[in-house]
Amino acid sequence: MSALAPNSSLVYRQVYQRDNQQQLWSGGSCLLLQRSKGVDPINRNYKRIAKRDMRVEANLWPDLSRPTFVDMEPINDSDHLDQILLRAQELSQPILIDWMAAWCRKCIYLKPKLEKLAADYETKLKFYYVDVNKVPQSLVKRGNISKMPTIQIWKDGEMKSEVIGGHKVWLVIEEVREMINKFI
Repeated sequence: MSALAPNSSLVYRQVYQRDNQQQLWSGGSCLLLQRSKGVDPINRNYKRIAKRDMRVEANLWPDLSRPTFVDMEPINDSDHLDQILLRAQELSQPILIDWMAAWCRKCIYLKPKLEKLAADYETKLKFYYVDVNKVPQSLVKRGNISKMPTIQIWKDGEMKSEVIGGHKVWLVIEEVREMINKFI
């Protein structure tokens, strides 16, 4: 631990602060409520501080027990999609498919955002993508794709809902999140 800190006072400060705080977790970040004990040994400030005084700090360290993103798996043809749908039906889990193209700017920008979203739902559903230029057109017709990016939820072997992502990415992600929450 001392190898990570440039000097020993930082290590001492972290240990001291850890003993005098409460943690409130929210998503991947943590709010720290720090109680003042009256004497601050680090800064050698000996004035009395009222016990009711509390300092709030935002700890923006990620939760390392969960992944921050999950790679979406590609779907290569109709047989592969059938296998995925069969496996999902056996597990009674929905799947999410991102229909995209390598030349589509919004598709390229959206994919890493969906991979971050996949980390939030890692145990509840699987995320896949289809590059429409690299697969047979029969697969694209099966998904009834006319615009890209199109994000679909499939459950029980059929498409249940879709979001067409032609607008701002944060809006698309919120719509996808709402769509996912309907089916899990």
